[in-house]
Parts: sequence; structure tokens; C-alpha cells
Amino acid sequence: MSRMEEYLREDVGFGDITSDILVKDEVGSARIVSNEEGILAGLEEATEIFKELSVNTFPMARDGERVTKGEDVLVLEGPLKKILLGERLALNFLMRMSGIATATNLILKECRKFNPNVKVAATRKTTPGFRAFEKKAVVMGGGDPHRYRLDDAILIKDNHLRVVGSITQAVSKAKSVSFTKKIEIEVETVEQAVEAAKAGADIVMLDNMPPEKVEGASLAVKKLNDHILVEVSGGLTPEAAPRYAKHADILSLGWITHSAKAIQFSLEVTSVKTPESG
Repeated sequence: MSRMEEYLREDVGFGDITSDILVKDEVGSARIVSNEEGILAGLEEATEIFKELSVNTFPMARDGERVTKGEDVLVLEGPLKKILLGERLALNFLMRMSGIATATNLILKECRKFNPNVKVAATRKTTPGFRAFEKKAVVMGGGDPHRYRLDDAILIKDNHLRVVGSITQAVSKAKSVSFTKKIEIEVETVEQAVEAAKAGADIVMLDNMPPEKVEGASLAVKKLNDHILVEVSGGLTPEAAPRYAKHADILSLGWITHSAKAIQFSLEVTSVKTPESG
């Protein structure tokens, strides 16, 4: 069973009882329209849903493109009962993913006013079972997905340090067993950032620091090794992120996957034909 089949089964249950009562063998067309301006994401998934239902699909835009209010993004032709069956699931993908892509793009544009090279990244604060789509939406908005899973990179956090004892020990242990993975370490003070840089971390994550401390920590790390990447994280919002951009290589925001506002789309039936009418 494909993933889209699983999503459809979750939504449909034992059947669409409303459409089973009201809709018979009618065929026709429908369109999905954007009700807001934003960055489109989820069109590929919406198309896949309707193909799974044997509905003909005609994309009118592409994922990653900016769409305007009132713009058609997908035209559908086929059994209207099937179109109505997939309606909500397809719209959910489009609304959720486009909201994330749009938010990511807006934050990136604002931050690059202060640092044209800064990256805006996601975190693992994602919806269970939907992470791949949320991360894909971040990419559609121009962002970086960061880690998809725990096996993507070594990220030493505060609780790891409480177990191991020190930053230097933690980085040393990580370097002794892995040469193919980046080693990132989360720090909360300028002194910890310096220790992480001296220990040989590839990325130093400045967590929950005010902008003035981020500046000091970043300058200290870059002075020791300009190739070390500085990531800023911890409660960043769209309003706060630009204040950190100047002294960061990466800004990571859980906000873009757990709090981005959905972009509104709607599906409208545009023609109806009964088998008798040809």
C-alpha cells in the first residue's frame, strides 16, 4: 500500500457516506484555486492523490513558484464522486505545505537583508508521520531541511553533555568513531562556544542566546577557525530571526514547521455531466 493510499484510507474510513447518497455516476471537472498569495508546495502530493483515485490531473503551476490569490493550481477531470473523495486530503497537503514554504521564504528574505549568505533551516520539531512533507516544503521555500533523522549527523545537545561531562570529551568521543558525519554541538555561553571550537566541532549551535552574546560567540569561534559554521537556534520567531542573521551562518527555526499559518486553497466543481447526457 502506498503512503497516499494510507492517507486516503485514514480519511475515508468505510466510505464517503455523503457522496454515496447524493452523487451517483456523474462525471465532470473541478479546479483547485489559491485563495491567498504565497509559495506553492504540495501540488505534487495533491496530484498523486487524485491519480490514485483515477482522476485526470492538469497542473497549472509548479511547486516552489509564487501563486496569487484566485490563481488555478490544479484542474481535475473524471468521476465527481472520486474528486470529492480526494478533496479534503489534497487541500490539506496544499494548505499545510504551502504555509510552511511561504513562511520560510518570507523569513529568508528578511534575514538576507542583513546577511546575503545566511541559511534558514528547519528542525526536527515536526508532525509525526508528516516530517518528509514538511521538510520538503521548507526546501520549496528556499530553506534548508537540516536533519531528517537522528542518523543524519551528530548533534550533541545539553542532555548529552550532562551524561558525558564536558564539551571536549563529547567531541573527542564523537570524532573517535565517525569521520563521515558532521559534528555539531549545542552551547549556551561564549566560553562553551570557544571550547567547542577548540575541541574540533564542525558546527557550533548557539542556543537561546541574546543577539549581543551571539555576536561575541560567533566572532570568537570564527577567530579560532573561520571554517566552523555558526548556527543560531532556540525559540527564534520570524520577527526575531533577522536580528541574529548578521552573525550566523545558519538560523534554525522550529517555528516554520510547528507554527506556520496554512495558506488557504479551495476546490470548486466547474462542470457536471450525467452518463445520459454524454
